[in-house]
Amino acid sequence: MRSLSSRHHPLVAAFRELARSRAGEAHPLLLDGAHLLAEAMAAGLPLQTVAFTARALQAPETSALAGALTGSAADLVEVSEPMMAAMSPVAAPSGIVAMAARPASSIDRVLEAAPALVVAAVDVQEPGNVGAIVRAAEAGGATGAAFCGASADPWGWKALRGSMGSALRLPLAADADTLRLVAAARSSGIRVVAAVPRGGERPDSVDLRRPALLLFGGEGPGLPEAVTAEADARVSIPMRPPVESLNVAVSVALLVYEAARQRGTV
Repeated sequence: MRSLSSRHHPLVAAFRELARSRAGEAHPLLLDGAHLLAEAMAAGLPLQTVAFTARALQAPETSALAGALTGSAADLVEVSEPMMAAMSPVAAPSGIVAMAARPASSIDRVLEAAPALVVAAVDVQEPGNVGAIVRAAEAGGATGAAFCGASADPWGWKALRGSMGSALRLPLAADADTLRLVAAARSSGIRVVAAVPRGGERPDSVDLRRPALLLFGGEGPGLPEAVTAEADARVSIPMRPPVESLNVAVSVALLVYEAARQRGTV
C-alpha cells in the first residue's frame, strides 16, 4: 500500500471532480465509508482506487476490508488526514474513500425481472430523496427502479449514501426517458400506475399483484399531465387534511409495501 500526504496530488483532484459533477456512464462511483465499500465488494463491483487514513485502518472492520483487497486490481493508498479531508465529499470524513466501476444501467434490465414491480421517479431532483427511494424500493421487494427527466443521479455520492448500499444491488436506470420507459413497460405486459396527489383510486383498490410500473413525480409539481395521461391507472394515498402531500420516498414506500402486501411477499 502506497503512502501519500500532499493535498496537491492528482488523486485529490480526481475525487473532488467526481464529488461535484454528475457522473456519466463512463465515470466511476465515489464511495465514502466502510459500509459502502463493503457493499461494493459484496456486489462484485471492480474497485479502481481505495484510500484509507492510518486512523481508519486501526478499526478491525476497515483493516479486514483492506486485507481482503490486498492482491486485487484496486490501487490501495494510505493518505494523510488533510489529504482525506480534501478527497472526501462529507464534512466529517470517515477515513475511507473509493472509486468503483459504475453498474450496468438500462431500461431493459430494470424491466426484465418477473413479476415486475418497478418504481420510476420523474424529476426528483433531491439526491437524498433519490437514495431513500432506492432503499425503500429494495426493502419492499421492488424489482427495479428508474430515474427519469431531471432526477438526480442514483449513483451520485449523496444518493448512494442515502440508499445505504441498495443502489449497488437493485437494478437501476438513470437518465431514462419517461415515455420510452412507459412504452417499454407496456410492450412487456407491465401495467402503468401513476401516483397522483388526489383523484386517484385508493392503493388497496388497485390490483398490484400484476406486473406494475409505479410512476412518482418530483418534489412539488408531481407528475406531468402528459405522463399521467399515459397511465393505465391512477392511485392516491389517503391523507387527513390539511396535509396535501407526502415526501416522495414515503409515497414510494407506502405503495411498494401495498404491492408486497397484495402479493404476500413481505
